[in-house]
Amino acid sequence: MHRGRNRSGQRISQTGQTVTRMRKIEKLKLYAQQQEPLVVASDTIPDELFAVNHVNRGLRDLNGKGVVTGLTSISEVISMKNVDGQRIPCDGELWYRGYPIQDLVSRYTKHGFGYENLTYLLLFGNLPDEQQEMDFIENLVLSRNLPTNFTRDVIMKAPTKDIMNSMTRSILTLASYDIDAQDISVDNVIRQSMMLIAVFPMLAIYAYHAYNYDKKLESMYIHRPDPKLSTVENILLMLRPNQKFTTIEAKVLDAALMLHMEHGGGNNSTFTTRVVTSSGSDTYATIAAAMSSLKGPRHGGANLKVMDMMDELKASVQDWTDDDEVRAYLEKLVDKQAFDKKGLIYGMGRAVYSISDPRERIFKDFVTKLAVEKGAEKELALYNQIEKLAPQVIAEKRHIYKGVSPNVDFYSGFVYNMLGIPKELYTPLFAIARIAGWSAHRLEEIVEAGKIMRPAYISVMEERAGENALF
Repeated sequence: MHRGRNRSGQRISQTGQTVTRMRKIEKLKLYAQQQEPLVVASDTIPDELFAVNHVNRGLRDLNGKGVVTGLTSISEVISMKNVDGQRIPCDGELWYRGYPIQDLVSRYTKHGFGYENLTYLLLFGNLPDEQQEMDFIENLVLSRNLPTNFTRDVIMKAPTKDIMNSMTRSILTLASYDIDAQDISVDNVIRQSMMLIAVFPMLAIYAYHAYNYDKKLESMYIHRPDPKLSTVENILLMLRPNQKFTTIEAKVLDAALMLHMEHGGGNNSTFTTRVVTSSGSDTYATIAAAMSSLKGPRHGGANLKVMDMMDELKASVQDWTDDDEVRAYLEKLVDKQAFDKKGLIYGMGRAVYSISDPRERIFKDFVTKLAVEKGAEKELALYNQIEKLAPQVIAEKRHIYKGVSPNVDFYSGFVYNMLGIPKELYTPLFAIARIAGWSAHRLEEIVEAGKIMRPAYISVMEERAGENALF
């Protein structure tokens, strides 16, 4: 009887604490809302000051060219070529360690899977021979495990819809299990990188299952990866209740990962990796910082924005085959009258490409094959229609300095949807691919042993003096 009263009293106490905490949060929210105008007024800098001080916002000039901040031998993104002494736009090109991406994808999708081989290429500079491939995969498989009870004690605690945040928490916690966490010697960073590359799919998928069980009140299952299967096969195996998948599903997902693995040193998350690495920070903190960058809707979250936009479009347009009706909706998007009212057609355009995104062109072939297998030809036709109409609408409505074409994000969400991958995992899948590139850039930054990155900001602060001065 006494124990029962204690438990009851404890429940009442906990409820009271929760109510008190919620009241405090609401009070803080109200205060923050009241202070918002002060922050906006204090931190708004007139646009003309950027031009006067020759500051390139977003580290890009008016022509979209990025400010040069470093050198890399890992990859190259090409959108312009010199012709008769002039730089002119060209079809986009993407190279990994001297190989064009289309050749790499074609080579490995014909016979098996390529994610592991391209990871080796990015990390070590050369494509592996047969023995090197076997050794590398063997060590990835050995690394494809988490510390004892890690899934229960870390991943399944405080589940959240934000899988990127859950993964970041797990990454930082893994440092506690590594006695050499702070060692930034090249060989140790190689070890840490391979371990994180190997466990990233588990961190993402297990976090989703925990969220699915706790928040969506659905069944939970935790499948262990199969050491005989590739990374992409294990992703589908761990995600699905029946652990079943088709060859074309695995090959399309493999292509998606290969196309998202690397994109130059200047993309936001890779640049973050190099900036944090330059400070001497450890691998876990560095990759956590990269994750924080990638999750932003202007970066890795773009494919999710495409899917949300498409959901609204499909609900708003009665006849998907009617060009005029589809165009009208696209015009509303650009005019800030539809979806999130930001004036953007998500999936269209890319900061670094002028005419075309090579990844989109490669990926479209895989998208088409998967759409046929899944009976999604009608939806594919809609995407093709938007691909044709969107550049026309943007050109008519906006003053643009270069052509607009679909980027890889335009189709990736559609592919993930056909694969039955929940939206919560779209950006984490990007991270599973991109950690290979992050790791390569981190190693390159360590080997270079350059200076800590510290770009300059010009102060436009107004000095306060006179009778109102405090001192």
